[in-house]
Amino acid sequence: MIITDTHTHLYSEAFDADRDEMIQRAIGAGVERFFIPAIDSSYTEAMLQLERRYPGRMFLMAGLHPTHVGENFEEELAHVAANLERHRYYAVGEIGIDLYWDRKFLQQQQEAFRRQVRLAREYRLPIVIHCREAFDEVFEILESEKGDGLYGIFHCFTGTEEQAEQAISYGMKLGIGGVVTFKNGKIDRFLDRIPLDCIVLETDAPYLAPVPFRGKRNESAYLVKVLEKISEVYGMPEEEVALKTTANAAEVFGI
Repeated sequence: MIITDTHTHLYSEAFDADRDEMIQRAIGAGVERFFIPAIDSSYTEAMLQLERRYPGRMFLMAGLHPTHVGENFEEELAHVAANLERHRYYAVGEIGIDLYWDRKFLQQQQEAFRRQVRLAREYRLPIVIHCREAFDEVFEILESEKGDGLYGIFHCFTGTEEQAEQAISYGMKLGIGGVVTFKNGKIDRFLDRIPLDCIVLETDAPYLAPVPFRGKRNESAYLVKVLEKISEVYGMPEEEVALKTTANAAEVFGI
């Protein structure tokens, strides 16, 4: 059984003490493919090192995370564009809008999101969206950019059924992670009405660990707990869910 983690920050400082052991635990649990989202230029070299160390397992994204959009966002966007020119990436992400912490750079976040969507189209790549307390703002840009060449994953989806359907209408699949195992996560209440064709699995490690690890450091091996919950929600064998969600991920990322 092959499981794909479509969103995991394996380069995070949270793994500095045991990164290789943590990755081997995931591989031992059946997680064979890892898609690595970008944050900003300070992590690029660590991402490339992961790719070199685990060839055929690590698939990198290029992008500027919305919480890292600041005064220097033009410089960071130039870095993203340069990376796309000189290296193979499998998506532009994670990109989007985050209004949870601060609205100070909303205009810059919107500009960065829009320009990275267009970069993805230029390179015929999917986008991986980060959205926190900003569904309206994200959907506004997706609406203006919709059409051929717009597709990808709505990472860490935690919205309503209506918002799920709207995201899917823009060519997005839903990235489902540890939140689906939370008692107050809510998405498990309607998820079985979303076609499994529209679902991919993720951890967002080291964040959002699933039950029974909630509140602890997340890691890619814990994706099996997400798989178990999705299997329960859809009333399908875990092997079938793993096969389908891995195929969905391969379709999005073009591997």
